[in-house]
Amino acid sequence: MSVHRNLLIDGKDVPAASGRTTEDVDPFTGKVYATVAAGGPEDVERAVAAAEAAFPAWAEVGPFERRSLLLKAADLLQARGEKAVELMAGEAGGTLPWAMFNVRLASDILREAAASVTAPRGEVLAAQEPGALGLAVREPLGVVAAFAPWNAPLILGVRAVAAPLAAGNTVVCKPSEDAPLACGYFVADVLREAGLPDGVLNVVSNAREDAAAVAEALIAAPAVRAVNFTGSTGVGRIIGTHAARHIKPAVLELGGKNAIIVLEDADVDYAVDAAVFGVFMNAGQICMSGDRVLVHASLAEEFTEKFVAKVAALPTGSPADPATVVGPLVSADAARRVAALVKDAVDKGATVLTGGGEPDGAVHPATVLTGVTPEMDLHHGEAFGPVCALYTFADDDEAVALANDTEHGLTCGILTENGTHGLAVARRIRTGIVHVNDQSVADEPQAPFGGVGASGHGRFGGRWGIEAFSATRWVTLAGRHAHYPF
Repeated sequence: MSVHRNLLIDGKDVPAASGRTTEDVDPFTGKVYATVAAGGPEDVERAVAAAEAAFPAWAEVGPFERRSLLLKAADLLQARGEKAVELMAGEAGGTLPWAMFNVRLASDILREAAASVTAPRGEVLAAQEPGALGLAVREPLGVVAAFAPWNAPLILGVRAVAAPLAAGNTVVCKPSEDAPLACGYFVADVLREAGLPDGVLNVVSNAREDAAAVAEALIAAPAVRAVNFTGSTGVGRIIGTHAARHIKPAVLELGGKNAIIVLEDADVDYAVDAAVFGVFMNAGQICMSGDRVLVHASLAEEFTEKFVAKVAALPTGSPADPATVVGPLVSADAARRVAALVKDAVDKGATVLTGGGEPDGAVHPATVLTGVTPEMDLHHGEAFGPVCALYTFADDDEAVALANDTEHGLTCGILTENGTHGLAVARRIRTGIVHVNDQSVADEPQAPFGGVGASGHGRFGGRWGIEAFSATRWVTLAGRHAHYPF
């Protein structure tokens, strides 16, 4: 039996002003998992008003009290791992390992946000006048518009709100239509139980057909001072355009076309294990997933044979089975989109080494291709599914050129047993993140996370998250009376 959730506005669960609801579908079974209120622009207006009213009191809450609240929320979230696993499987087809990783990292993001509340902030500046004191002070912005995506719903749902709240802002969250419970209401419930005051975090879910209108109304609201968006590059361009039109800062964490590079001095067996994880975790539906595996020509034959064999043996199917590695994509439409990318590549001359073919509902087989060339859609387009292309290279220059042949710049993995060699290559890769002797998928709450180019701008993590959602003010205190010329 499905559950229903209303909007969360000013601490109250309320229906949409229109009375409409929308369905939340289980991608594996195709059945309705839940229904949620289908909010519209008028509901956004109510939520923003509640956040604006709650801002002065929340901004004045002492740092130790705010820190305690976030730490309590982290413990509550971690204690509800079973519920999180159920939500992620039912809404987005998340497998058990992926769901538990979400629980652990989301809890740690809250803990890192708590630590940042009492970290030193601001600077004492040199002043021109003798005896004067100059300060650069970090202060909260006001209301933050937060967009939470479905693919890592707990991690990214928490990241949408944790740093803004830690900095003293209030938030209106628009969760994804594909996982409104896990990335929106579940996160809000944890924070409410931890003691978050009414109106500090508000959640407005919406029907898919209303997404554009709700997003535009939220960004345009005069009380909204900043935008926090994680999602696709295509939608990110739209969100960024709206924010720029209203002259509001936006942190945009967007898609990737990430490479995993296997250098000639790599351990092949380790490289195979690392690359399979980096490509196929969460069925490739991670912004950091390795769409492209670049292998030195001297290792190509051995690596390809072992890699393809391991991919072909990955357990695929129901997220309810704890052994499943490649579960369903977020929808049958998403699986068909991935299949179309593979078909386009094959029609233009690429070779399928394993997988391919038609999806089974939302389940697309783990697929490896070779011979992918620039005229194929898959060469430049983000797969966001259980698909990768293998390429070979002759030397470091060619590897770097291949890795940088994209408008994106999020992350990269470089597999090598020679750290000096790996670091030399890493410094030439145009990404916001690079991992030497590891694959492309990694996230730590204290580290600066974000990309360059079409992968977005701004950084999450530690002090960078606080800086993204606070403003610097210059404050001076004169040590004596000044002399004025008139």
